[in-house]
Amino acid sequence: MRIHTRLAILLLGAAAFHAHAFDLQGHRGARGLMPENTLPAFERALRIGVTTLEMDAAVTADGVVLVSHDPVLNQDMVRGPDGQWITQPLVIRHLTHAQLQDYDVGRLRPGSNYARTFSQQQPVDGTRMPTLASVFELVKRLGADQVQFDIETKIDLRNPAHTLEPEPFVQALLKVIREAGVEDRVMIQSFDWRTLQVVKAAAPKIRTVYLTTQTPRGSNLDSPVATAGFTLARHGSVPGMVKAAGGHVWSPNFPALTADLVKQGQAMGLKVIPWTVNEEADIERVLDMGVDGIISDYPDRVRAAMQRRSMPLPAALPPKP
Repeated sequence: MRIHTRLAILLLGAAAFHAHAFDLQGHRGARGLMPENTLPAFERALRIGVTTLEMDAAVTADGVVLVSHDPVLNQDMVRGPDGQWITQPLVIRHLTHAQLQDYDVGRLRPGSNYARTFSQQQPVDGTRMPTLASVFELVKRLGADQVQFDIETKIDLRNPAHTLEPEPFVQALLKVIREAGVEDRVMIQSFDWRTLQVVKAAAPKIRTVYLTTQTPRGSNLDSPVATAGFTLARHGSVPGMVKAAGGHVWSPNFPALTADLVKQGQAMGLKVIPWTVNEEADIERVLDMGVDGIISDYPDRVRAAMQRRSMPLPAALPPKP
């Protein structure tokens, strides 16, 4: 192969990578449109057209990795075997996979704040919490072979008995990821950075996403346990902390993000992908900052904003028959 031809191919490859570099992530699948963290939500996101499916992981009493945001079943979205809304706290870590299959997560409790917030969410009665393996199987069956996965480890520092410790949690997650053969398509994210340090050591190929939240009510950066010992005092900025920790992506809550912080992170080689950006005005404002991606409950809204800006769009599956 001639040098000029080889160079042209390399340049085309680089151009294609940059053309599709913006990471549109469907938060919990597409929580604004379908029951969160369920197979219907993930399929809806794929048919809208996203780069990445964002989701949360929990581990059952018998070691099965489920997709669930809450370590304790949410009373605003879970009905028991009797069809009634649950009223007692039920910890996923204390129940088996078979026991949890008795619970319906297909709609939000009418009249709840959750239901009012996501009034467009379409119920799918009879929906169960999926295993992580079943999400990978769905994506494979639908032929969405380019789609990425951004998986959050849910560790509760306030109630440590509710979740696994970082090491066994990561090992349970890695087993499922490796069995599915998707290690090169996965990111692991967490507010508990100890988890990400375990990932870095156990699976250095997997990208790590450092989640941060900074609000008047508090911040995960206030806990040296949650940040695995990395501190603002030592590293000077949040992007500096993420870089020092060996992160690939910094994912902050979007109200805490500024254009200057985006530039700082990118100058350090980080991708900056804020969460959870839902309103059109916020989507436009965050896009103006030059972020590398957006996590949203409404990936259709982000996609529309991208289209208005003539940004390359991720592939979408055909509409469901």
